[in-house]
Amino acid sequence: MSESPSTSASPYGTLPPASAPAQRKPVSLPRLLDMHARGEKITMLTAYDATFAAAADAAGVDCILVGDSLGMVCQGLSSTVGVTLETMRYHVESVVRGVQRVQGTTWIIGDLPYGTYHASKEQAFQSASVLMQAGAHMVKLEGGGWTTETVRFLVERGIPVCAHLGLTPQTVHALGGYRVQGKTDEAAAELKRHALALQDAGATLLVLEMVPADLSAELTRLLPRCATIGIGAGVDTAGQVLVLHDMLGVNLGKMPKFVHNFMADAGSVLGAMQAYVQAVKSKKFPVNHLHAW
Repeated sequence: MSESPSTSASPYGTLPPASAPAQRKPVSLPRLLDMHARGEKITMLTAYDATFAAAADAAGVDCILVGDSLGMVCQGLSSTVGVTLETMRYHVESVVRGVQRVQGTTWIIGDLPYGTYHASKEQAFQSASVLMQAGAHMVKLEGGGWTTETVRFLVERGIPVCAHLGLTPQTVHALGGYRVQGKTDEAAAELKRHALALQDAGATLLVLEMVPADLSAELTRLLPRCATIGIGAGVDTAGQVLVLHDMLGVNLGKMPKFVHNFMADAGSVLGAMQAYVQAVKSKKFPVNHLHAW
């Protein structure tokens, strides 16, 4: 039997053909902030290549993060520190091509890797320019305090910024390992100061990683102009992000306890992604057990 001309068969699920009309409007920064204001959950997944990016776009994922986590899940590194800017550029370009093959609607964020924005604001701009020219809509950088003026510098030059607080993988050794951040009153107060400063500097998304759920919920209320995206941070953030390989159950290491294997009950990668989107939008994921942290 010949394949139907209206669909493209794939082990990842049935994706629309490249010529199919978009079923939703492209995700934009104003739309993401409107979703935050209305309380509609924002969905984000990592992706590193064209095929998985196309599946994420077809599944209705709002944002794709081309994360430096590719160093661990794609390159087999022990941390994200060894990822280079050239590697990030290559994977951003691959993801952009994949998204453009389907609906072309997903917001694409590129991680600035370790050592590419630390020396100066000018270095950060040059590094961000590489990823923006590769097709990213936004760049992400880790840390608070010293990053505030860098964020302001980038935003003033037309580069949207996603900040990242809590567990910051690029500095995991300085943090003493993969531990929950913001547990003490002092640490929580510092995290709040950094988050508010990043919002004032113009950051419009903020990843909160391994932060207690009650603190994440408070930060989400405190940041009307900066949508919080949680990973191991409870259900009350403005949105959620997971590493693609984690949510598909193919993690090479120990699976974080906040991860759910969406592939277990799905018939395809596309189905798993659609289940993830539905679970986040309906507030069924994550299970809000992190208040105990």
